[in-house]
Amino acid sequence: MSALVAAIALVAAPAATLFISNVTHADEAVQAAAPAETAAPADAAAPAAPAVADAATVAAPAGDKVEVENPYGLEALWAQGDFIAKGTLVIMIIMSMGTWYILVTKLWEQTKLLRQARAARESFWSAGSIKSGVETLQEGSAFRFIAESAIKASEHHEGALLEQIDRNTWVTMSIQRSMESVQNRLQDGLAFLATVGSTAPFIGLFGTVWGIYHALVAIGMSGQASIDKVAGPVGESLIMTAIGLAVAVPAVLGYNWLVRRNKGGMEQVRAFGADLHSVVLAGDKNKRG
Repeated sequence: MSALVAAIALVAAPAATLFISNVTHADEAVQAAAPAETAAPADAAAPAAPAVADAATVAAPAGDKVEVENPYGLEALWAQGDFIAKGTLVIMIIMSMGTWYILVTKLWEQTKLLRQARAARESFWSAGSIKSGVETLQEGSAFRFIAESAIKASEHHEGALLEQIDRNTWVTMSIQRSMESVQNRLQDGLAFLATVGSTAPFIGLFGTVWGIYHALVAIGMSGQASIDKVAGPVGESLIMTAIGLAVAVPAVLGYNWLVRRNKGGMEQVRAFGADLHSVVLAGDKNKRG
């Protein structure tokens, strides 16, 4: 029996040694594979970090406001436009300058006329005679011009032709002509405002049509309706439309405002002329009496 057990032990020893060796090698392989698996995601994640950093670096300047020169503004319109577009723009600029010049000058003339009317009410009618009343009025005053015309008509009613007209009618005609002269002076420039107000939108519309024509030509030559081919001419046409409206609106409003103020000023001129006519005729009757 002892010999049998010893024989089994001798046979089993190499097998156990081989089994233990295989188990040991398997454990080492598992332990070696674990760091490899851990290193693989680390290696894969390593390039991702710089990519995220680069994306953040690229996105960072996007938040800042970068000043870019506008290629479709007024400067581009003048630089890229042809002689028709430039001529249209120059015409509207001249119209706008003329409109504002007339608005300022006519407003000053109307203010001066109203001031002269107040001075005439305060000083002229309190004078002892028409001639002394004329001396109280300012040189160049519309009311002094009317009064001097009445005096001249009253004193110089001679001649074969003038004597066929009675003095009353002659003085009335002279005063009426002087008042019409004042009215014509007040209305100078209003026709220009009316012309600008009625034609400026159509001139701007012409610039719009011309810009759209350029857009269609650009599309046809390029063969594609890309935004870079269309944006410039269309922007040019929109600018022309806006300028035409900007020129027309002040002209129309200014025309209506000045006409209304002219009516108020002429009412005072006509009232002065009517009173002056009555005073001149009364003085003539007293002289004849």
